[in-house]
Amino acid sequence: MFKNGMRISSVALMLLAGSAMAAMAQEKLTVGANIGNVPWEFQNETGDFVGFEIDLVAAVAERLGAEVETVNIPFNGLFSAVQSGRIDIATSSITITDERLESVTFAQPYYDSDQSLTALAGGATSLEDMKGKVVGVDTGSTGDMWATAQQETYGFADIRRYEGLSPAMLDLTAGRIDGYISDIPALQYYVKDKPNLAVVARIPTGEKYSMMFAKDAELATEVNAVLDDLKAEGVLAELHEKWFGTAPDEGSSTVTILPIPSLD
Repeated sequence: MFKNGMRISSVALMLLAGSAMAAMAQEKLTVGANIGNVPWEFQNETGDFVGFEIDLVAAVAERLGAEVETVNIPFNGLFSAVQSGRIDIATSSITITDERLESVTFAQPYYDSDQSLTALAGGATSLEDMKGKVVGVDTGSTGDMWATAQQETYGFADIRRYEGLSPAMLDLTAGRIDGYISDIPALQYYVKDKPNLAVVARIPTGEKYSMMFAKDAELATEVNAVLDDLKAEGVLAELHEKWFGTAPDEGSSTVTILPIPSLD
């Protein structure tokens, strides 16, 4: 009887230990981000990761009682990383699209955006000026999709693909490409102290950004509920003012509580 009791106690202890380990695993969120994507996630002068989405993920994790480990992953690699379970969440101003919703899940959007064309000062001043010219894009981004679909319309001579804004900007500054198509908030932030560069065209695409998860991940529902609270309490609005210098537009997804996006 004593031995049987010891055996049962041992099993119970093992089960409790397993439950504790599972709980500990949930206390850490591994987040993939394309570092260098200003002002969403980038490194400051001391090498720390900073940005709108870095702050947002930290606020979400705090509400969930979790710590965050941020992993630097090229934009195009974020999709396979989240699908394989290598990361729990992907950020990097990721646009919600129906095509993406077929294989991943997004929480509600928190930023409304468009694409844009950036060029050297004194260079192209419109998309029409890019006829016969070379345009740069981020591999697999909505800017890449848009430029590929519109290449014939605008007569782009070539589309060069990059893993992030920084290498594209180096080539643009050096004259190796004639323009760069990417998310307008990132480019407006980037060029504000660079008089040799200018955002010369806004490309209306009606995009909305959010965090990306594995398909039907329970974590997406948990994060979505936290985003409800962060919007209602004005935390998202404060982050918008911190990183963009202005309050978010009334009715924008930064302040409006929305459902989880779906294909239905």
